[in-house]
Parts: sequence; structure tokens; C-alpha cells
Amino acid sequence: MIILEGIFWISLLLIVYTYLLFPALLSLLARNKTLPGNSLPGEKLPRVSVLIAAYNEEEVLERKIRSVLEGEYPEDRLEILVGSDASTDGTNLLLERLAGDHPRIRPYFFEKRTGKPGVINRLVNDAAGEILVITDANVLLDTDTLGAMMAPFGEPEVGLVDSMMINTHLRKDGISRQERFYISREVQIKHNESLIWGAMMGPFGGCYAVRRSLFRPVPGHFLVDDFYINMSVLRQGSKCISNTGARVYEDVSNDLWEEFRRKKRISAGNFQNLKAFGSMLVKGPPGVPFCFFSHKVLRWLVPFLVIVTLSTSLWLGGEKGIYRVLAMLQLAVLALPVIDLFLRKIKIHALPLRFISHFVWMNVALLAGFIRFLGGIKSNVWQPTRRNQQQAE
Repeated sequence: MIILEGIFWISLLLIVYTYLLFPALLSLLARNKTLPGNSLPGEKLPRVSVLIAAYNEEEVLERKIRSVLEGEYPEDRLEILVGSDASTDGTNLLLERLAGDHPRIRPYFFEKRTGKPGVINRLVNDAAGEILVITDANVLLDTDTLGAMMAPFGEPEVGLVDSMMINTHLRKDGISRQERFYISREVQIKHNESLIWGAMMGPFGGCYAVRRSLFRPVPGHFLVDDFYINMSVLRQGSKCISNTGARVYEDVSNDLWEEFRRKKRISAGNFQNLKAFGSMLVKGPPGVPFCFFSHKVLRWLVPFLVIVTLSTSLWLGGEKGIYRVLAMLQLAVLALPVIDLFLRKIKIHALPLRFISHFVWMNVALLAGFIRFLGGIKSNVWQPTRRNQQQAE
């Protein structure tokens, strides 16, 4: 009985630690710290290659490319490489037209679906820039975004720089507000990891920059390429940081099932990366093992920890009333997504309930992704997440 109680409380403590105690500790340690690097003078700005993997992105791709071309970064130090991954809409025609108008755009047309890592690996081979900016087709840049992203590279120990993702088009009838809260919180955690050790645990993937000399090709079947690239940089002894001064904009997802599908895919990719970089849990640059375990690995294990806390409290509930109460509370929380789905159908939007429901669904997606990982992953081709929201509030 004592052993079961110990298992329950350790599991519960680990959940609380990764979501609450670890971020609070980072906030304390990051006080009065600043990021390395200042703005670079024009003559010292590096040559940049912007890399975009696109599949059926005709609705957003032109706006994306124009947000890069209309920025303040010097024209003679900028090129844009776009790989169309066997698109079936008007993406290829759009690229041909834009490339005809702008010599800095270099289009690549893939005849068979390759997946984002395969496209990026190919574009890197032809990229001329010292710095690679890997960015999604639906993410828009400010005029000064590229310059802000380059500033930290003035310090030779910096190998990768993430941007500050700002979500647009929020609605109360879906999950966009919950997603914004989650992303904003993750931005702060990653920024604090950057301030303390330069050990950011993965960029958001929408827009980040990496030294070409530190880029390592992503395995063809990997699902989460940005985390693989980030950990490869850390393994080589360079720093990865989040620069909140480099702003980019993305239309946040509002559909629960679309986001569930995306997070399931990311979860499967997370376990691929855990297998590839597991040794860095015990050996790595300062702060990396600690952040990797506390921020990522424990998060990925939360569904299993929940199963442990629920099963042990149900078992112990027959002997002690406190565990019976705790078991009932856990069952009530797990039932909230069903209640939330019912309330949505009758147009009732209880925001506090929605946040708890969102947390539960995303951990179910983590578990589903682990099951997919166990089944083996042979392809990384993707379908873009539908993000275009209407009637923003």
C-alpha cells in the first residue's frame, strides 16, 4: 500500500512540476538576463536563404513571399527558395509567375510527395546563404523580422534563432483562444531557457533561422523536423535561442479535430526525436539535459502519468477516502471534454471549461501519437492544417 501511495504522489508531482514548477523556476533564474547580440550594421548582415516547403498553398503563398520581399533586409543578401511538394492546386503556376517577376525567387517543383524534411533538405543543398531561414507558407513576416532574427548571430556561439509567433483571428466558439494561451506560455518558457543557458527546446517551426554550417539533414521519415534541427545544433555545442523581438504572424487553428490531428502527428515525431536524442538527457551542454527532461520528455509522458495516478487512486480508494475523492476528481476532469462537446452543440461557450477540455484532448493526442510511433512511421508527407478563421473576435 505504501508503495502504491508513493507511486501516486510521485506521478502527480511530476505532472505539477513540468506544467507549473519548472516554468516558475525558469522565471526566477531568468531575471535580469538578456539575450546575446545586438543589431548588426548593414555591412555585417549575413547572406540569408529563406526556405519554404509548400503543398497546395496557393491561398497564402503570394502574401507570404511578398512579406519577405517587402521587408527591410538588403536585396543583395537575400534569396528565397520555394519547394512545391507535388502541389495539385495553383501553387506551381503562382510560383512560376512570381519567379518571373522577382529574380531572387528560386522555385523547385517536386513530382512526387516528399514531405517537408525532404523538401528542406533539397533546398539546403542549393542555398547560398550563411543563414537559413526555414519558414511555413502561412506565416507572415514584419518588415524588420529578418534583421531582428540575424542580430543574435553576431555572437559565434549562437546556432539557431526562433521568432516570436503572434496569433491572429481568435474566436470564442473554437479552440483558438486556448491555442493562443498555450503558445504564449510556451514562448515565455523557451525565451527563459534561452536567457539562462541558450538551451531552447525547439522552435515553433513557423519561422526560425539556423547557421548553414550547423544544419544536419533530417531523416526522411521524421515528422518533426524543426525539433530535430534544434537538437542537432545543441548537440554540436551551439546555442538555440528564442528572440521575441523578431515577430511573425500566423492564423491560429480554431478547429479541435484539425488541431488533434496535427498534435497527434507532432507527438509521434516527438518520440522519434526522443529515440534519436535520448543520450542528451544525461550528456549535453549546460542546461540541455535539464530542459530536455523537464520541458519536453516529462510533457510527453503526462498521459502515462495520468493513467498511473488514476489507476493507483482507484485502487487505494477502497482503503482510504482521500484517494477515493482524488479518483473522482480525475474522472470528472476526464469527462469534461464530453460535456464541452455537448455545450458547443447548443452554442454555449464556457471558456474555463474549454481550457480544461483542451488540455485533456491534447494529452489524448499525445497518447495517440505514441501509439502511431509504436506502429512504425514510414512516411512524413503532410496535409496543411486549415487555419483560415472567419469572424475573428
